[in-house]
Amino acid sequence: MTHESHGEFAEFAAAAWPRLVRTAHLLTGDFHEAEDLVQTTLVKVYVRWKHIPRDDKEVYVRRSLVNNNFSRIRKKRVSQLLMPFLPETAHRSHVGHAETLEHRAALVQALSTLPIRQRAVLVLRYFDDLSDPDIAAVLNCSLGTVKTHARRGLAALRVHPAFTDLSISGVPDDRPARHRAA
Repeated sequence: MTHESHGEFAEFAAAAWPRLVRTAHLLTGDFHEAEDLVQTTLVKVYVRWKHIPRDDKEVYVRRSLVNNNFSRIRKKRVSQLLMPFLPETAHRSHVGHAETLEHRAALVQALSTLPIRQRAVLVLRYFDDLSDPDIAAVLNCSLGTVKTHARRGLAALRVHPAFTDLSISGVPDDRPARHRAA
């Protein structure tokens, strides 16, 4: 890799680190695993950096992050080490924000119960603010598949006990207005 490419990658990685860790945290449910996932992804991307078209770098990195998470899950299943995802809140204790922490923990716990593709679609849509076509590009699937996973994931979150127990509202309703209850 040239010195110029190395500098470009370092600049990209430094700027992208916070949002990649946030996305990975929502995908994995654990802050430390999220950091490991981002590090692994960036190492793999670094090797290919000069071959990635300039306009596709962001999509490529997000796709790599999601695919590395899929691989991580598959490896855990194969080795029978898949354990329930535990919400990570200890390293970010906000005194006086117990309710916020409780809601965040409930969200992370609820997301962890979703199938991995549904979780990825919801994280990319609602936390990374990607459009459905962008999500389809990141996940390398059709637009219809993205919409199906989003609909099913939201439906599962609406009935999840964590939201009912904590009286958390705000699970987005993606149904057209004519189908919503009045």
